[in-house]
Amino acid sequence: MTTALSQDVLEQAFLSARTYNSFTPRQIDDETILKLYDLLRWGPTSMNCQPARYVFVRSAAAKERLTSTLAEGNIAKTMAAPLTVIVAKDTRFYEHLPSQFPHAENAQAMFADNEALAQTTAFRNSTLQGGYLIMAARLLGLDCGPMSGFDADKLNAAFFADGRWKANFLVNLGYGDPSGNHPRGPRLAFDEVAKIV
Repeated sequence: MTTALSQDVLEQAFLSARTYNSFTPRQIDDETILKLYDLLRWGPTSMNCQPARYVFVRSAAAKERLTSTLAEGNIAKTMAAPLTVIVAKDTRFYEHLPSQFPHAENAQAMFADNEALAQTTAFRNSTLQGGYLIMAARLLGLDCGPMSGFDADKLNAAFFADGRWKANFLVNLGYGDPSGNHPRGPRLAFDEVAKIV
């Protein structure tokens, strides 16, 4: 991995990519969902902890359950999207560390014995993995509409009744219809947000 990727790839992943509010009727098949996960799962997490969990909401019944948890402004676009991903965190992600991070014998106990550390780590890294989902989706030709406008308690009750998984954020996925896009917002300049020291 010593060569920069083409401008076309940069355009698709970042420069021309948009947050979509509308999608075409084209559906996302199971094969594409599996490819999406197979790509995003290779993104790094601290101690290879991989706390993110994903629920791919596609059926009408599941969408109906999701609807009651959404902010008013997110209902119509979510119901119309071919697929909505609930990006969640596994609050006991550390139970997988003996196989996923065998280099540290005490990795599981470190989190099991420190609830605050476990939850901070789960939130940070599941958010990171949600970002990988967005980038992997774009690289596979999908468009994304990430959202945080939902009632987490209601969503967790509707989808994660046992309490182990907790919702982080949502991503509508599909093949975007640009007619629903807002004008693209500006981005802060380097000097406003960064320093080289």
